[in-house]
Amino acid sequence: MHPADHRRPRAVRCIGTGWPTARGQPAVRLPRMSGLKWTTAGESHGAALMGILEGLPAGLELDVGRIDAELVRRQGGYGRGGRMRIETDRVEVLSGVRLGRTIGSPLGLLVRNKDAVIDSLPVPPSPRPGHADLAGCQRMAEADPRAVLERASARETAMRVALGAAARQVLEAFGVRVFGHVVELGGVGADVQTRALAWADPERAQAARAASEFACLDSAVEERWKADVDAAKAAGETLGGVFEVVATGLPPGLGSCFDPRERLTSRLAAALMAVPAIKGVEVGMGFAAARELGSAVHDEIVPARDAEWGFGGFGRASNRAGGLEGGMTTGAPVVLRAAMKPIATLRKGIGTVAFGSGEPVQSTYQRSDVTAVPAASVVGEAMVALEFTSALLEAFGGATMELTRLNFETWRERASGL
Repeated sequence: MHPADHRRPRAVRCIGTGWPTARGQPAVRLPRMSGLKWTTAGESHGAALMGILEGLPAGLELDVGRIDAELVRRQGGYGRGGRMRIETDRVEVLSGVRLGRTIGSPLGLLVRNKDAVIDSLPVPPSPRPGHADLAGCQRMAEADPRAVLERASARETAMRVALGAAARQVLEAFGVRVFGHVVELGGVGADVQTRALAWADPERAQAARAASEFACLDSAVEERWKADVDAAKAAGETLGGVFEVVATGLPPGLGSCFDPRERLTSRLAAALMAVPAIKGVEVGMGFAAARELGSAVHDEIVPARDAEWGFGGFGRASNRAGGLEGGMTTGAPVVLRAAMKPIATLRKGIGTVAFGSGEPVQSTYQRSDVTAVPAASVVGEAMVALEFTSALLEAFGGATMELTRLNFETWRERASGL
Protein backbone atom coordinates (compact mmCIF):
# COMPACT_ATOMS: atom_id res chain seq x y z
CA MET A 1 0.00 0.00 0.00
CA HIS A 2 1.20 3.50 -0.80
CA PRO A 3 2.06 5.43 2.39
CA ALA A 4 -0.56 8.07 1.59
CA ASP A 5 -3.39 5.64 0.80
CA HIS A 6 -4.98 5.86 4.25
CA ARG A 7 -5.27 9.62 3.86
CA ARG A 8 -6.96 9.73 0.48
CA PRO A 9 -9.83 12.23 0.41
CA ARG A 10 -13.20 10.84 -0.58
CA ALA A 11 -13.77 13.50 -3.23
CA VAL A 12 -10.74 13.35 -5.51
CA ARG A 13 -10.13 16.48 -7.53
CA CYS A 14 -7.39 17.42 -9.92
CA ILE A 15 -5.68 20.41 -8.34
CA GLY A 16 -3.61 22.65 -10.54
CA THR A 17 -3.48 20.34 -13.57
CA GLY A 18 -6.80 20.69 -15.34
CA TRP A 19 -6.93 16.93 -16.01
CA PRO A 20 -10.43 15.44 -16.08
CA THR A 21 -10.66 12.97 -13.22
CA ALA A 22 -11.62 9.35 -13.56
CA ARG A 23 -14.76 10.04 -11.51
CA GLY A 24 -15.92 12.74 -13.86
CA GLN A 25 -15.59 15.57 -11.37
CA PRO A 26 -14.55 19.03 -12.59
CA ALA A 27 -10.91 19.96 -12.31
CA VAL A 28 -10.00 22.59 -9.75
CA ARG A 29 -7.10 24.94 -10.50
CA LEU A 30 -5.03 26.17 -7.60
CA PRO A 31 -1.57 27.75 -7.59
CA ARG A 32 1.24 25.22 -7.99
CA MET A 33 4.67 25.14 -6.41
CA SER A 34 7.65 25.81 -8.65
CA GLY A 35 10.06 23.37 -7.04
CA LEU A 36 12.81 24.15 -4.58
CA LYS A 37 15.32 26.96 -4.35
CA TRP A 38 18.26 26.76 -1.99
CA THR A 39 21.45 28.57 -1.17
CA THR A 40 24.25 28.32 1.36
CA ALA A 41 26.61 30.82 2.96
CA GLY A 42 29.61 30.63 5.24
CA GLU A 43 33.33 29.91 5.13
CA SER A 44 35.33 26.86 6.18
CA HIS A 45 36.78 28.57 9.26
CA GLY A 46 34.12 31.25 9.69
CA ALA A 47 31.57 31.44 12.49
CA ALA A 48 28.99 29.16 10.90
CA LEU A 49 27.45 27.69 7.80
CA MET A 50 23.99 28.94 6.83
CA GLY A 51 21.38 27.64 4.45
CA ILE A 52 17.98 28.69 3.12
CA LEU A 53 15.55 26.25 1.51
CA GLU A 54 12.52 27.76 -0.24
CA GLY A 55 9.54 25.83 -1.55
CA LEU A 56 8.80 23.25 1.14
CA PRO A 57 5.03 22.83 1.46
CA ALA A 58 3.42 23.72 4.77
CA GLY A 59 2.46 20.89 7.07
CA LEU A 60 5.58 18.73 6.78
CA GLU A 61 6.57 17.25 10.13
CA LEU A 62 10.26 18.10 10.11
CA ASP A 63 12.43 15.63 11.99
CA VAL A 64 15.49 17.66 13.05
CA GLY A 65 17.10 14.53 14.47
CA ARG A 66 17.18 13.07 10.96
CA ILE A 67 19.11 16.12 9.77
CA ASP A 68 21.66 15.72 12.55
CA ALA A 69 22.01 12.02 11.73
CA GLU A 70 22.94 12.86 8.12
CA LEU A 71 25.51 15.39 9.35
CA VAL A 72 27.07 12.67 11.50
CA ARG A 73 27.20 10.34 8.47
CA ARG A 74 29.02 13.00 6.47
CA GLN A 75 31.70 13.30 9.14
CA GLY A 76 32.41 9.56 9.20
CA GLY A 77 34.49 7.25 7.05
CA TYR A 78 37.91 5.63 7.19
CA GLY A 79 40.67 8.00 6.09
CA ARG A 80 39.17 11.26 7.33
CA GLY A 81 41.38 14.01 8.75
CA GLY A 82 41.67 15.98 11.97
CA ARG A 83 38.89 18.47 11.22
CA MET A 84 36.32 15.75 11.87
CA ARG A 85 37.63 15.41 15.42
CA ILE A 86 37.12 19.12 16.01
CA GLU A 87 33.65 19.70 14.64
CA THR A 88 30.46 18.17 16.05
CA ASP A 89 27.91 19.24 13.49
CA ARG A 90 24.40 19.92 14.76
CA VAL A 91 21.74 21.93 12.98
CA GLU A 92 19.78 24.86 14.39
CA VAL A 93 16.43 25.72 12.79
CA LEU A 94 16.08 29.49 12.54
CA SER A 95 12.90 29.88 10.50
CA GLY A 96 10.16 28.14 8.54
CA VAL A 97 8.94 25.83 11.31
CA ARG A 98 6.29 26.18 14.01
CA LEU A 99 5.51 23.46 16.53
CA GLY A 100 7.57 20.98 14.57
CA ARG A 101 5.84 21.55 11.20
CA THR A 102 6.86 23.62 8.21
CA ILE A 103 4.73 26.70 7.62
CA GLY A 104 5.55 27.32 3.96
CA SER A 105 8.05 30.13 4.51
CA PRO A 106 11.78 29.67 3.76
CA LEU A 107 13.48 27.15 6.00
CA GLY A 108 16.56 28.72 7.61
CA LEU A 109 19.27 26.40 8.99
CA LEU A 110 22.54 27.06 10.83
CA VAL A 111 25.53 24.83 11.60
CA ARG A 112 28.15 26.47 13.82
CA ASN A 113 31.90 25.98 13.28
CA LYS A 114 34.03 25.23 16.34
CA ASP A 115 37.20 25.84 14.34
CA ALA A 116 36.23 29.47 13.69
CA VAL A 117 39.70 30.95 13.22
CA ILE A 118 39.36 32.60 9.80
CA ASP A 119 40.92 35.92 10.91
CA SER A 120 44.06 34.35 12.39
CA LEU A 121 44.97 31.92 9.60
CA PRO A 122 48.03 32.83 7.48
CA VAL A 123 47.84 33.60 3.77
CA PRO A 124 49.33 30.66 1.82
CA PRO A 125 52.48 31.72 -0.05
CA SER A 126 51.62 29.69 -3.16
CA PRO A 127 48.56 28.18 -4.84
CA ARG A 128 47.89 24.47 -4.33
CA PRO A 129 47.53 22.36 -7.50
CA GLY A 130 44.13 20.68 -7.86
CA HIS A 131 42.39 23.34 -5.76
CA ALA A 132 40.53 26.52 -6.67
CA ASP A 133 43.43 28.63 -5.38
CA LEU A 134 45.15 29.78 -8.56
CA ALA A 135 42.10 30.18 -10.81
CA GLY A 136 40.32 32.03 -7.99
CA CYS A 137 43.24 34.37 -7.36
CA GLN A 138 43.54 35.10 -11.08
CA ARG A 139 39.81 35.74 -11.21
CA MET A 140 40.08 38.35 -8.46
CA ALA A 141 43.54 39.60 -9.50
CA GLU A 142 44.70 39.18 -5.92
CA ALA A 143 47.39 36.88 -4.48
CA ASP A 144 45.35 35.73 -1.48
CA PRO A 145 44.27 32.08 -1.73
CA ARG A 146 42.65 32.34 1.70
CA ALA A 147 39.87 34.46 0.21
CA VAL A 148 39.22 31.65 -2.29
CA LEU A 149 39.81 28.44 -0.38
CA GLU A 150 37.66 29.39 2.62
CA ARG A 151 34.52 29.21 0.47
CA ALA A 152 35.72 26.60 -2.01
CA SER A 153 36.40 24.20 0.87
CA ALA A 154 34.32 21.03 1.06
CA ARG A 155 33.32 22.15 4.56
CA GLU A 156 30.46 24.02 2.84
CA THR A 157 28.87 20.69 1.91
CA ALA A 158 27.80 20.15 5.52
CA MET A 159 25.02 22.66 4.92
CA ARG A 160 24.04 21.02 1.65
CA VAL A 161 23.67 17.75 3.54
CA ALA A 162 21.44 19.50 6.08
CA LEU A 163 19.23 21.02 3.37
CA GLY A 164 19.03 17.69 1.54
CA ALA A 165 18.07 15.91 4.77
CA ALA A 166 15.16 18.31 5.19
CA ALA A 167 14.03 18.06 1.55
CA ARG A 168 14.13 14.26 1.43
CA GLN A 169 11.46 14.13 4.14
CA VAL A 170 9.02 15.31 1.48
CA LEU A 171 10.12 12.45 -0.79
CA GLU A 172 9.74 9.90 1.98
CA ALA A 173 6.15 11.03 2.58
CA PHE A 174 5.46 9.75 -0.96
CA GLY A 175 7.36 6.49 -0.61
CA VAL A 176 10.55 7.69 -2.33
CA ARG A 177 13.91 6.60 -0.92
CA VAL A 178 17.42 7.86 -1.80
CA PHE A 179 20.41 5.70 -0.88
CA GLY A 180 24.14 6.35 -1.46
CA HIS A 181 27.04 3.94 -1.05
CA VAL A 182 30.68 3.56 -2.13
CA VAL A 183 31.40 1.08 -4.93
CA GLU A 184 35.09 1.69 -5.67
CA LEU A 185 38.12 3.07 -3.83
CA GLY A 186 41.61 3.57 -5.21
CA GLY A 187 40.80 1.54 -8.30
CA VAL A 188 39.53 -1.48 -6.34
CA GLY A 189 35.83 -2.18 -6.88
CA ALA A 190 33.29 -3.72 -4.52
CA ASP A 191 31.39 -6.84 -5.57
CA VAL A 192 28.93 -5.75 -8.27
CA GLN A 193 26.26 -8.13 -6.94
CA THR A 194 26.09 -6.28 -3.63
CA ARG A 195 24.85 -3.14 -5.36
CA ALA A 196 21.45 -4.76 -5.94
CA LEU A 197 20.83 -4.64 -2.19
CA ALA A 198 20.25 -0.90 -2.51
CA TRP A 199 16.88 -1.53 -4.16
CA ALA A 200 16.20 -5.24 -3.63
CA ASP A 201 16.65 -5.38 0.15
CA PRO A 202 16.67 -1.83 1.60
CA GLU A 203 16.77 -2.90 5.26
CA ARG A 204 19.74 -5.19 4.72
CA ALA A 205 21.48 -2.49 2.67
CA GLN A 206 20.91 0.07 5.42
CA ALA A 207 22.40 -2.25 8.02
CA ALA A 208 25.39 -3.13 5.83
CA ARG A 209 26.17 0.51 5.14
CA ALA A 210 25.83 1.47 8.81
CA ALA A 211 28.31 -1.24 9.79
CA SER A 212 30.85 -0.15 7.17
CA GLU A 213 33.65 2.38 7.71
CA PHE A 214 33.48 3.09 3.97
CA ALA A 215 29.67 3.34 3.52
CA CYS A 216 29.98 0.19 1.42
CA LEU A 217 27.67 -2.83 0.99
CA ASP A 218 30.49 -5.32 0.38
CA SER A 219 32.19 -6.15 3.69
CA ALA A 220 34.67 -8.47 1.95
CA VAL A 221 36.52 -5.60 0.25
CA GLU A 222 36.97 -3.40 3.32
CA GLU A 223 40.23 -4.85 4.60
CA ARG A 224 41.83 -4.25 1.20
CA TRP A 225 40.54 -0.69 1.19
CA LYS A 226 41.86 -0.06 4.71
CA ALA A 227 45.29 -1.34 3.71
CA ASP A 228 45.29 0.91 0.64
CA VAL A 229 44.30 3.96 2.68
CA ASP A 230 46.99 3.24 5.27
CA ALA A 231 49.61 2.80 2.54
CA ALA A 232 48.57 6.06 0.86
CA LYS A 233 48.76 7.89 4.18
CA ALA A 234 52.25 6.55 4.85
CA ALA A 235 53.34 7.70 1.39
CA GLY A 236 51.83 11.16 1.80
CA GLU A 237 49.30 10.34 -0.94
CA THR A 238 45.51 10.44 -1.31
CA LEU A 239 42.89 8.16 -2.89
CA GLY A 240 39.78 8.75 -4.97
CA GLY A 241 36.88 6.46 -5.79
CA VAL A 242 33.33 6.03 -7.04
CA PHE A 243 30.03 6.20 -5.19
CA GLU A 244 26.55 5.24 -6.34
CA VAL A 245 23.23 6.89 -5.51
CA VAL A 246 20.01 4.93 -6.02
CA ALA A 247 16.51 6.43 -5.82
CA THR A 248 13.50 4.09 -5.58
CA GLY A 249 9.74 4.64 -5.47
CA LEU A 250 9.78 7.55 -7.92
CA PRO A 251 6.70 7.95 -10.11
CA PRO A 252 7.28 7.95 -13.88
CA GLY A 253 7.34 11.23 -15.77
CA LEU A 254 9.21 13.49 -13.36
CA GLY A 255 11.37 15.96 -15.25
CA SER A 256 10.75 17.05 -18.82
CA CYS A 257 11.70 16.25 -22.39
CA PHE A 258 10.63 19.68 -23.69
CA ASP A 259 13.26 21.98 -22.19
CA PRO A 260 16.89 20.76 -22.20
CA ARG A 261 17.46 22.54 -18.91
CA GLU A 262 14.63 20.61 -17.27
CA ARG A 263 15.78 17.13 -18.30
CA LEU A 264 16.42 15.26 -15.07
CA THR A 265 19.42 13.54 -16.63
CA SER A 266 21.20 16.86 -17.00
CA ARG A 267 19.93 18.24 -13.69
CA LEU A 268 21.13 15.23 -11.72
CA ALA A 269 24.49 15.19 -13.49
CA ALA A 270 24.93 18.89 -12.69
CA ALA A 271 23.93 18.30 -9.06
CA LEU A 272 26.55 15.57 -8.63
CA MET A 273 29.23 17.49 -10.54
CA ALA A 274 28.67 20.34 -8.07
CA VAL A 275 30.10 18.14 -5.30
CA PRO A 276 33.78 19.07 -4.78
CA ALA A 277 36.32 16.80 -6.54
CA ILE A 278 33.73 15.00 -8.71
CA LYS A 279 35.12 14.48 -12.22
CA GLY A 280 32.56 12.19 -13.88
CA VAL A 281 28.93 11.05 -13.63
CA GLU A 282 27.21 7.98 -15.08
CA VAL A 283 23.51 7.13 -15.39
CA GLY A 284 22.57 3.47 -15.59
CA MET A 285 25.03 1.69 -17.88
CA GLY A 286 26.83 4.98 -18.35
CA PHE A 287 29.91 4.87 -20.58
CA ALA A 288 29.51 1.12 -21.08
CA ALA A 289 26.42 1.82 -23.20
CA ALA A 290 28.62 3.47 -25.83
CA ARG A 291 30.40 0.15 -26.43
CA GLU A 292 27.32 -2.03 -26.99
CA LEU A 293 24.75 -2.61 -29.73
CA GLY A 294 21.40 -0.94 -29.31
CA SER A 295 19.61 -4.19 -28.51
CA ALA A 296 21.97 -4.68 -25.54
CA VAL A 297 21.30 -1.20 -24.17
CA HIS A 298 17.63 -0.27 -24.44
CA ASP A 299 15.07 -1.62 -21.97
CA GLU A 300 12.18 -3.47 -23.63
CA ILE A 301 8.70 -2.39 -22.56
CA VAL A 302 6.67 -5.32 -21.24
CA PRO A 303 3.36 -5.82 -19.44
CA ALA A 304 3.64 -4.75 -15.81
CA ARG A 305 2.94 -8.30 -14.64
CA ASP A 306 6.22 -9.39 -16.27
CA ALA A 307 8.35 -6.59 -14.84
CA GLU A 308 10.02 -6.03 -11.49
CA TRP A 309 9.09 -2.35 -11.67
CA GLY A 310 5.97 -1.16 -13.40
CA PHE A 311 3.26 1.48 -13.38
CA GLY A 312 -0.27 0.88 -14.54
CA GLY A 313 -0.11 -1.75 -17.26
CA PHE A 314 3.49 -1.09 -18.35
CA GLY A 315 6.90 -2.12 -17.15
CA ARG A 316 10.43 -2.67 -18.44
CA ALA A 317 12.29 -5.93 -18.79
CA SER A 318 15.54 -4.42 -17.48
CA ASN A 319 16.90 -1.15 -16.10
CA ARG A 320 19.97 -0.44 -18.20
CA ALA A 321 18.77 3.16 -18.61
CA GLY A 322 19.12 3.67 -14.88
CA GLY A 323 15.54 4.81 -14.42
CA LEU A 324 15.72 7.78 -16.81
CA GLU A 325 14.55 8.02 -20.42
CA GLY A 326 14.11 11.23 -22.40
CA GLY A 327 15.12 13.23 -19.34
CA MET A 328 12.27 11.78 -17.26
CA THR A 329 11.89 9.10 -14.63
CA THR A 330 10.59 5.71 -15.80
CA GLY A 331 9.40 4.41 -12.44
CA ALA A 332 12.37 2.03 -12.17
CA PRO A 333 15.16 2.81 -9.70
CA VAL A 334 17.31 5.74 -10.75
CA VAL A 335 20.94 4.62 -10.62
CA LEU A 336 23.71 7.23 -10.66
CA ARG A 337 27.46 6.95 -10.15
CA ALA A 338 29.98 9.71 -9.51
CA ALA A 339 33.78 9.51 -9.75
CA MET A 340 35.77 11.46 -7.17
CA LYS A 341 39.40 12.37 -7.84
CA PRO A 342 42.03 11.93 -5.10
CA ILE A 343 42.03 14.85 -2.67
CA ALA A 344 44.36 17.57 -3.92
CA THR A 345 46.02 18.32 -0.56
CA LEU A 346 48.96 15.89 -0.41
CA ARG A 347 51.14 15.55 2.70
CA LYS A 348 54.22 15.07 0.53
CA GLY A 349 53.44 18.18 -1.51
CA ILE A 350 53.36 18.75 -5.23
CA GLY A 351 55.01 21.26 -7.54
CA THR A 352 53.70 24.82 -7.71
CA VAL A 353 54.97 28.42 -8.07
CA ALA A 354 55.30 31.00 -5.29
CA PHE A 355 53.42 34.27 -5.47
CA GLY A 356 55.65 37.28 -5.95
CA SER A 357 58.95 35.55 -6.75
CA GLY A 358 57.58 33.20 -9.39
CA GLU A 359 59.99 30.51 -8.22
CA PRO A 360 59.10 26.79 -8.30
CA VAL A 361 58.28 25.43 -4.82
CA GLN A 362 56.46 22.51 -3.22
CA SER A 363 52.87 23.15 -2.18
CA THR A 364 52.23 23.65 1.52
CA TYR A 365 50.31 20.99 3.45
CA GLN A 366 47.20 21.85 5.39
CA ARG A 367 45.15 19.45 7.49
CA SER A 368 43.29 17.12 5.13
CA ASP A 369 41.87 13.63 4.53
CA VAL A 370 43.54 10.69 2.85
CA THR A 371 40.20 9.90 1.23
CA ALA A 372 36.71 11.35 1.56
CA VAL A 373 34.75 9.16 -0.85
CA PRO A 374 32.40 7.88 1.92
CA ALA A 375 31.63 11.47 2.90
CA ALA A 376 31.16 12.44 -0.74
CA SER A 377 28.54 9.70 -1.07
CA VAL A 378 26.52 11.39 1.69
CA VAL A 379 26.83 14.77 -0.03
CA GLY A 380 25.90 13.24 -3.40
CA GLU A 381 22.88 11.58 -1.82
CA ALA A 382 21.76 14.95 -0.44
CA MET A 383 22.18 16.67 -3.80
CA VAL A 384 20.12 13.98 -5.55
CA ALA A 385 17.44 14.26 -2.84
CA LEU A 386 17.23 18.03 -3.37
CA GLU A 387 16.84 17.60 -7.13
CA PHE A 388 14.18 14.90 -6.88
CA THR A 389 12.23 16.84 -4.24
CA SER A 390 12.25 19.83 -6.55
CA ALA A 391 11.05 17.71 -9.48
CA LEU A 392 8.28 16.14 -7.40
CA LEU A 393 7.04 19.55 -6.26
CA GLU A 394 7.20 20.92 -9.80
CA ALA A 395 4.90 18.11 -10.89
CA PHE A 396 2.49 17.87 -7.94
CA GLY A 397 3.32 20.55 -5.39
CA GLY A 398 0.65 22.53 -3.60
CA ALA A 399 0.91 25.07 -0.83
CA THR A 400 0.52 22.30 1.76
CA MET A 401 1.48 18.66 2.02
CA GLU A 402 -2.20 17.70 1.85
CA LEU A 403 -2.73 19.58 -1.42
CA THR A 404 0.44 18.05 -2.82
CA ARG A 405 -0.84 14.60 -1.87
CA LEU A 406 -4.18 15.39 -3.52
CA ASN A 407 -2.45 16.39 -6.76
CA PHE A 408 -0.36 13.23 -6.68
CA GLU A 409 -3.27 10.88 -6.06
CA THR A 410 -5.34 12.42 -8.83
CA TRP A 411 -2.49 12.10 -11.32
CA ARG A 412 -1.86 8.50 -10.27
CA GLU A 413 -5.49 7.57 -10.72
CA ARG A 414 -5.53 9.10 -14.20
CA ALA A 415 -2.11 7.90 -15.41
CA SER A 416 -2.44 4.31 -14.19
CA GLY A 417 -5.40 3.79 -16.51
CA LEU A 418 -3.41 4.24 -19.75
